[in-house]
Amino acid sequence: MAVSPPVCDFGAPAPGFRLPGTDGRAWSFEQIRGPRGTLILFICNHCPYVMAVLDRILRDAEGLIAAGIGVAAISSNDVEAYPEDSFLNMVRLSREKAFPFPYLFDESQEIAKAYGAVCTPDFFGYNAEDALQYRGRLDASGRSAGPPEARRELYEAMLEIAETGRGPADQIPSMGCSIKWKNA
Repeated sequence: MAVSPPVCDFGAPAPGFRLPGTDGRAWSFEQIRGPRGTLILFICNHCPYVMAVLDRILRDAEGLIAAGIGVAAISSNDVEAYPEDSFLNMVRLSREKAFPFPYLFDESQEIAKAYGAVCTPDFFGYNAEDALQYRGRLDASGRSAGPPEARRELYEAMLEIAETGRGPADQIPSMGCSIKWKNA
């Protein structure tokens, strides 16, 4: 079922976390934080919305990291109901696609709840003071990739945040598969 997250709650603080990564390390928000901002994205392995734009996510993440923005992805889905999203499959995907950022496993789903994540993909863009400034979409893509010339909304917003500390006032929410909650 496709869902969309709520409008950006400008200024909301970034929840902290410590989660295992597919690289064998445990990562905290403090370790991911970039000097010019931080992007936390909730994704998973099986969602067609994520798979349609994964190459674009990776492309934009590389550019954002080069601009001083920390990036990490978190998977929070119930892996018993969705074994494609298991930690071992996360490791496989992150290696196959050469993720330039940590891919973290939120097995308890506590971090997704702390962020208020509702779908995959769901993007949380913070400024250098860890205040939320973006809760929009990657671009005009949906269940399939948008046109190659689609405006890079997330990328542009994060660069604006890095420069000014503020995100754009107008943001279009992301759309994707609902997070697969345990016992839901």
